[in-house]
Amino acid sequence: MLAVIKTGGKQYRVKEGDVLSVEKLEASPGKTVTFEQVLLIEDEGRILVGNPYVEKATVNGEVMEVYKDDKVTVFKKKRRKGYRRTRGHRQMLTKIKIAGIYPERIVTRTEKKIEKVKKTEEKPAAGTARTPARKSPAKKAAPSVEKMEKPQAKRAPRKPKKAENKE
Repeated sequence: MLAVIKTGGKQYRVKEGDVLSVEKLEASPGKTVTFEQVLLIEDEGRILVGNPYVEKATVNGEVMEVYKDDKVTVFKKKRRKGYRRTRGHRQMLTKIKIAGIYPERIVTRTEKKIEKVKKTEEKPAAGTARTPARKSPAKKAAPSVEKMEKPQAKRAPRKPKKAENKE
């Protein structure tokens, strides 16, 4: 079974038993992490593609360690200006071992109650009718161009062309 998950703004292709490093998660070593942003699941030729995520799909993983990545050096310079800046950065990462891929998660009682509450909120209460939306008053049409009086432009009389001698 194969899955594509999204975490830390990146996508990862994972299988059960894979060990991967992702951007730091708020979990200590030994804890279980659940990824609910599953983009794709492939199981024995059957492919589930999410829109954008596969509904009710989860991927569980166990946190192995939290550590710092190698240093990345950032150097800025503007030539002939005497401007130089050097900075270093070490990204915090979490090493995770994928424990399981579940195409359909188990729904707990609390989730069932939340789903029922959402369904009742969507329907209007019995006996209350929705008021129709008010329409704005009709706009008057602009007068047509044919009916409008056009001001006459005043022109200077044309000057006669000078006769040129062609000899």
